[in-house]
Amino acid sequence: MTNIASFLDYLRAELNRSERTVENYAVALREFEAFFHSLAEGITWESADTEIVREWVVYMIDEEDKKPATVSLALSALRTFYRYLMKTGKAVANPAANVKAPKKAKKLPAFVKEENMSQLLDSCTFTDDFEGRRDRLIILMLYSTGMRRAEILGLQDKDILWGEKAVKVTGKRMKQRIIPISDELLKEVRRYIDMRTAYFSNGYEGTAFLLGKKGKDLRPDEIHRIVTEKLAMVTTQQKRSPHVLRHSFATAMLNHGADLQAIQQLMGHESLETTQIYTHLSFEELKNAYNKAHPRS
Repeated sequence: MTNIASFLDYLRAELNRSERTVENYAVALREFEAFFHSLAEGITWESADTEIVREWVVYMIDEEDKKPATVSLALSALRTFYRYLMKTGKAVANPAANVKAPKKAKKLPAFVKEENMSQLLDSCTFTDDFEGRRDRLIILMLYSTGMRRAEILGLQDKDILWGEKAVKVTGKRMKQRIIPISDELLKEVRRYIDMRTAYFSNGYEGTAFLLGKKGKDLRPDEIHRIVTEKLAMVTTQQKRSPHVLRHSFATAMLNHGADLQAIQQLMGHESLETTQIYTHLSFEELKNAYNKAHPRS
């Protein structure tokens, strides 16, 4: 029985790995074996070193165009196999131990284009009652401030800073930040409060700034439904959540020249690295514009 075959039995019997994992490991190990045999005669599992493992990683990425997750799985198989060889006395070192897998590519966040947001806020009809006024305010506030869903649900009347034209937001780990707001949003807030006072003339149970039609604090699923339904009026994209409006805020700010650190503070990101993903997103927009417009693209 070969070392690979006995290792696969070890995975099944002692490590209780699934058959799919066993098959994936088997493929990776045979591919690595074929790779080091192609480099030079005489290379064996025992003589293959870290440099050969790194060459294999480069080969998988550049020549075979494998995804980072696939390369990471192959490296995991190799590390586990060499640990087994060392345990059984058939190898003295693990050449894959210190070889890092490539980072998984981050998915670009979904966002709604500025012209679609303008269409929704300026052209689409919101009913002129309490719910309609509240729903438009929710869309405008999320798009204008970049707040998270939990943050807008946690707002209270006292968090509207009228004199400063700002709103105080309580984010993750109870950290607070001040976000400036536009005259348009401030007027919409005033209209909503007036409408809320009239609608609940006999008082209401809720303590939050945003209320449901029964006078209770708005629930997370309700705000998600409102955003999803309203965004469906102007976009066919599948992702239409409150977080998409947060991404749309950041993208619009960056596209209009806002400093990355300013966007970080407005959004309440602890690390600038989190905010930097929007630079990649804007670059994708730039590439699309170039490809559509340039005659030699």
